[in-house]
Amino acid sequence: MSAIHPSKAGDAASTLYSKLNWRLLPFLVVCYMFAYLDRVNVGFAKLQMQHDLGFSDAAYGVGAGIFFLGYVLFELPSNLMLPKIGARRTFSRILVLWGITSACMLFVRNVPAFYAMRFLLGVFEAGFAPGMIYYLSCWYGPARMARAIALVFVAGPLGGIVGGPVSAWLITTLSGVGGLSGWQWMFLVEGLPCIALGLLTLRVLSDRPADARWLSDDEKRLLDRETAPSLHRADSFREVLKSPRVYVLAIAYFSIIFPIYALSFWLPTLLRDQGVNDTIRLGWYAAIPYVAAAIGMYLAGRRSDRLGERRYHCAIPALAGAACLIATVFADGHLTLTLVALTCATAGLWMAYTVFWAIPSELVEGSAAAGGIALINTVGLSGGFWGPAVFGWTKTWTGSVRAGLLIMACVAAAAALLILTARLTLRKDRTFEPVAANNSVV
Repeated sequence: MSAIHPSKAGDAASTLYSKLNWRLLPFLVVCYMFAYLDRVNVGFAKLQMQHDLGFSDAAYGVGAGIFFLGYVLFELPSNLMLPKIGARRTFSRILVLWGITSACMLFVRNVPAFYAMRFLLGVFEAGFAPGMIYYLSCWYGPARMARAIALVFVAGPLGGIVGGPVSAWLITTLSGVGGLSGWQWMFLVEGLPCIALGLLTLRVLSDRPADARWLSDDEKRLLDRETAPSLHRADSFREVLKSPRVYVLAIAYFSIIFPIYALSFWLPTLLRDQGVNDTIRLGWYAAIPYVAAAIGMYLAGRRSDRLGERRYHCAIPALAGAACLIATVFADGHLTLTLVALTCATAGLWMAYTVFWAIPSELVEGSAAAGGIALINTVGLSGGFWGPAVFGWTKTWTGSVRAGLLIMACVAAAAALLILTARLTLRKDRTFEPVAANNSVV
């Protein structure tokens, strides 16, 4: 078989990935946008819900974060089953069940019910984010993975951009309609679309490239070569469990997630404490940090892929985020300075988050990759509980947000240090034998 000229092969690959981008990414972006929105819209609901139901800041913080306890308990089984069940059915089940649960948040009347519904929301959403990372790794090669992750996970900040103004509008405009509070309408309106997306998943997505009727045979062969293993391969989940690199990455991820979700759940409160009492205005202000995060995520992912470098592209933004959280403490009482500091902190943390996920998808490949990614996410995502909870506890005990912000900054700085020093740990890990990549195009 004669070799294809490299320039023609490059053109074919570019055409193929353009096709993949338009076919897969917009739908996944919309799905993940609602995933993020349904996790954090409780931050806006708090503005009315806490008063209506008599929640303390500590109770709210625990309830906001308890979502992640349900998530981490059921995430690993969900992702270990994903390669067997298929992405279409897995994502469809997750979307439908979490949409129903999110909408049913309108029935919450007391703290135990609040805890129970948030826990169930985590149970039903378990496995969605790491499942998407595994799914993307089946379609995108290592050289394009960070950009693909950035484009899909930009839906998180997009959920903040859209969710802030929309949630604020729903809370204020629909308050009292049909005998329901504004926060009840918000949960209902923002939860139901997920059910429709779950049903669409069965028609829109293909489980793997080989099943995609919209790809030609030549495109499928090219994609097989593009996604060939390049570093390490694990075909047994037991091998993943023995790998020190997995646990180093999990702790680093915990340290990124801790401040991200503390900010996400408490951002409306932080801005209200600076004198922003109008809910609509608060919604627009809360969208600003996520605009910066979305831009930063795309630029960080693109530059990381172009240079083939992950560690510094993850650690430096995390360290910058930590510095900006400290700056927020000193900006207290000045709305503009606080908003700038929170915007820069949010952007830095989301940039670190984006590039981080290109690391495990390159280090752990093979049939156990879904389990490896899920294990990292399971351990790390527990930071989503501890971040909001610790912030709520410190605010209740001290009457101020300063201690919570400083703790968030320290944890973000720890994430940067772990990523920067992880190379020594990863070099010592010989659990997986290297697999030579065959990147030739014939």
